[in-house]
Amino acid sequence: MKLKKHGESTSITEVTNIDSMGFWILVNSKEHYLSFSDFPWFMDASIKSISHVKKESDTHLHWPDLDVDLSLDMIDNPEAYPLKFK
Repeated sequence: MKLKKHGESTSITEVTNIDSMGFWILVNSKEHYLSFSDFPWFMDASIKSISHVKKESDTHLHWPDLDVDLSLDMIDNPEAYPLKFK
């Protein structure tokens, strides 16, 4: 049996479903929804690019193919992070 190096996360982060309105991602055993209207960077992305997500920390996700970085707070509260400055 091979063990992970000390400090590496062993929890699963994965895209669980994609539909025409957005997608669900499982992080730290909790599912989060990203609508394409709130996160337009994913709207025209391929399934492969959306599914290629890296968990950088317990609260930070990175999509290297799309050059997108989001925190879980941004995902759960998109209204607090407007796309345009007012």
